[in-house]
Amino acid sequence: MSAARPLTTLRTLAVMSALPLVLLAACSYGSEKDKPDDAQKAGAAAPDAKKLSADTVKIGYFPNLTHATALVGIQQGLIQKELGGTKVQTATFNAGPSEIEALNAGAIDIGWIGPSPSINGYTKSKGHNLRIIAGSASGGVKLVVNPDRIKSLDDVKGKKIATPQLGNTQDVAFLNWTAEKGWKVDAQSGKGDVSVVRTDNKITPDAYKSGSIDGAWVPEPTASKLVSQGAKVLLDESDLWADHEFVITNVIVSQKFLKAHPDVVEAVLRGSVKTNDWINTHPDQAKASANTALKTLSGKALPANILDPAWQSIKTTDDPLAATLGLEADHAVKAGLLKKPDLDGIYDLRPLNKVLKTLGKPTVNDAGYGTK
Repeated sequence: MSAARPLTTLRTLAVMSALPLVLLAACSYGSEKDKPDDAQKAGAAAPDAKKLSADTVKIGYFPNLTHATALVGIQQGLIQKELGGTKVQTATFNAGPSEIEALNAGAIDIGWIGPSPSINGYTKSKGHNLRIIAGSASGGVKLVVNPDRIKSLDDVKGKKIATPQLGNTQDVAFLNWTAEKGWKVDAQSGKGDVSVVRTDNKITPDAYKSGSIDGAWVPEPTASKLVSQGAKVLLDESDLWADHEFVITNVIVSQKFLKAHPDVVEAVLRGSVKTNDWINTHPDQAKASANTALKTLSGKALPANILDPAWQSIKTTDDPLAATLGLEADHAVKAGLLKKPDLDGIYDLRPLNKVLKTLGKPTVNDAGYGTK
């Protein structure tokens, strides 16, 4: 299990009770509005296959490379295969709050989502709406800069740096990094020794091209998009973490659905684990599959000069990296940016560990944040 270096990364201001829920938007690039995914038909249930305890399972995720497990697992039919006659119904989202709302309303049962909205959704409901049941991805976040204006980390002082949104995961990571450099920045206004410019990922490349920002702390593939425009990677957030791992995407489930349909949840998790195996053993095919899914969902595939480096920097994982989630929250509390959240019970890794044991794989742990 990974552990963060002391005070090196702070990524969960998005769970601050002082911030509106809408500030917890997850990061996406080139995707459309939240919508049911009727277009993606890969992996339709076989008509003669045996159903599990539910007729359908509604799965949510983002049209984003950090959700590669869902993109590939749905596109290749690997998740559907494990479900037999139980049909997969999918919906895509651009923001974590929208997905949490869908989960709360029963519009989805299981979702791929980032850590901040997971924590916020759990704490806002006082622990009654969701559980984190698996990991999905680590990494894929970088500080990229204009090399003509910024040649070293110290040169970031006095510059304009974009983050996706006030209080989102990358925004907080950058604010924490500047604090560790000894620089003063007002979290709300973004003004100070560094100017933090909150900019939607879809707009950031144009802002960089126009010269209105000097760089950005952003997830993939936005980082690689900026590099294709001449930016330079100055820092990979993975380098701020022990073992170079931190949670960027995990899998959540409605507690109600988990209780009513544990066999369906296990089937989805089997599909997730097998998808991650397939991604790791067929990286080129998986990359192409993910890009096909992105084109289907957003209408636009990523060009190779953006797709290739972005794909390489994201690691799929079954392990939810629970210790990093806890440390992220602790760092926010220590910085005075968050009232200490009660994360007890946020994880239920029993279905995942059952699947892992069956497949002959090592089990994972919840770092003390699991159901009792």
